[in-house]
Amino acid sequence: QSGPFSPFRWRWGRERTWRRSVLVAVTAVMFRCRVAATVVRALGPRSRGRAGAGNLLQRWKLPLEAQLSRQMATSGIPGGRYDNVVLAVFTGLSALGAGIYVYRILKDNNRHYDERRAALEKIRQQFEKPPAVADAASQSTAASETEASARPECPSHAPFLLIGGGTAAFAAARSIRARDPGARVLIVSEDPELPYMRPPLSKELWFSEDPDVTQTLRFKQWNGKERSIYFQPPSFYVPARDLPYIENGGVAVLSGRKVVHMDVRGNVVKLDDGTQISYDKCLIATGGSPRNLPVIERAGKEVLQRLTLFRKIDDFHSLEKISREVKSITIIGGGFLGSELACALGRKVQSRGLEVIQMFPENGNMGRVLPEYLSNWTTNKVRQEGVNVMPNAVVKSVSVSGDRLLIKLKDGRKVETDHIVAAVGLEPNVELAKSAGLEVDSDFGGFRVNAELQARSNIWVAGDAACFYDIKLGRRRVEHHDHAVVSGRLAGENMTGAAKPYWHQSMFWSDLGPEVGYEAIGLVDSSLPTVGVFAKATSKDTPKSATEQSGTGIRSESETETEASELKVSAASPSSLQVPQQGEDYGKGVVFYLRDKVVVGIVLWNIFNRMPIARKIIKDGEEHADLNEVAKLFNIHEE
Repeated sequence: QSGPFSPFRWRWGRERTWRRSVLVAVTAVMFRCRVAATVVRALGPRSRGRAGAGNLLQRWKLPLEAQLSRQMATSGIPGGRYDNVVLAVFTGLSALGAGIYVYRILKDNNRHYDERRAALEKIRQQFEKPPAVADAASQSTAASETEASARPECPSHAPFLLIGGGTAAFAAARSIRARDPGARVLIVSEDPELPYMRPPLSKELWFSEDPDVTQTLRFKQWNGKERSIYFQPPSFYVPARDLPYIENGGVAVLSGRKVVHMDVRGNVVKLDDGTQISYDKCLIATGGSPRNLPVIERAGKEVLQRLTLFRKIDDFHSLEKISREVKSITIIGGGFLGSELACALGRKVQSRGLEVIQMFPENGNMGRVLPEYLSNWTTNKVRQEGVNVMPNAVVKSVSVSGDRLLIKLKDGRKVETDHIVAAVGLEPNVELAKSAGLEVDSDFGGFRVNAELQARSNIWVAGDAACFYDIKLGRRRVEHHDHAVVSGRLAGENMTGAAKPYWHQSMFWSDLGPEVGYEAIGLVDSSLPTVGVFAKATSKDTPKSATEQSGTGIRSESETETEASELKVSAASPSSLQVPQQGEDYGKGVVFYLRDKVVVGIVLWNIFNRMPIARKIIKDGEEHADLNEVAKLFNIHEE
């Protein structure tokens, strides 16, 4: 075998080095012995050496032959017995030193040889990996995986336990980790998915042109940028079983599990499979479940099989598939979700021949939020999307008629359809209140919490399930994305010792496609007196343009807790405000909701990125003589 790592070259190199070392050692021995003899001669006393004996014989005047015989008969080195002993000692020492010298040379040579061989072996390993090493590495990896898999899937203890896997829980986890980078956070979610945002389920996902959108769950925002519905990819999270063993902590999600019992005194929760988890601090962010109509619940199994209660990713998957298989879908509900789904499905009317019907008991779309004239305008807008809108419709009964569903209304009207989507509100999930001994608000529902979102000293509540006290508007419960973000973030901060009160006025928004949208804050109830100020809209006054400016399709992601520092309203004499006339084009404007002549709610219609001003107006709680001047703060007349 040839090459730089050939065994022949290794053997020949070592033998050659050994021969060279022996030759050097023998030469050194010979040299040292010769030197020793020379030293003895030099150090021997001359008076007793050869010169001394010669002088004595000459002094005795012996014949020359006798002198030569005497010197030739002398054994050893001239100089006597003493000189012979010294020579022997020096010769022995020289031999010993030479031996030591040879030993050291050979030892050093072997060391250098081994070092050189190790270096060459290292270089060789860079080109080829021995199978034994590969096997050892794979065995080590397999052993580590076996050890990790042997751990229980669910840790027995979590310093920070978050019950619920929605927006509020994820916001809290991110806030906890921001303040405590080494924190170990466990999210227990009944949903089988990782934390995701819900608004696109009824908005952007339906407008996607990607045929695989139901699998990818990626969509283009109104500004054209693409993103995923999930807050973070799977790589962001750590496995739940590894959470207690990771040095720098992390966030783990235990999906598809439900907390069914909570022992507040023992700081322990029980899952639906019997597993128990202890905790130091706990957040309840269980959200809510979609309501159903009692008449549908009583209608029987066949009707329920053709019903969708829209809330989760699975509901989006199911409804999207159904919209491609049936000829008619009826949406019951005229609020945010019902109107958004009606507009989304309405886009499929012409392309797929799908009939979309929307019915609700109010006079117009979002009739409980918007003033009547704006609600009616919105209804016309939804009809332009191809939706058959049926206001003032109260469902009396639902039954199966042949292969279709028959909906009977209280006014005698009948509607035949293939599938029903109920979008009639949300019921907060408060099942844990009984076992935990937590208080549920009898008026608004949800867990009652203090200003710091605390239900107990080490238990917090955030999101849809929290009934909190608003220092300006009284006790409330809010079911919107921005509230989930802000309340979750504050709860996470307080779980790490911030002790901050919840003073933020959360906003909410709704888009009826990319051209019409609004943002609202405070108490927006159509039963309150309202004042609307409108202006002509431009191409910039659309949700699509708003997202282009903010850089995000989820507008509240760019929302901050800031408010306008100072508002200057021009003094003006009270003026009689005119109610907008039916049929007017409400391109953009501001709607003020009043209580005792004070603004308690604001809707910004096709006006975006002005929420800090609205928040400041509500916080100030002042009476305004002319709301037209207040509306100018929002620059509604700029082109």
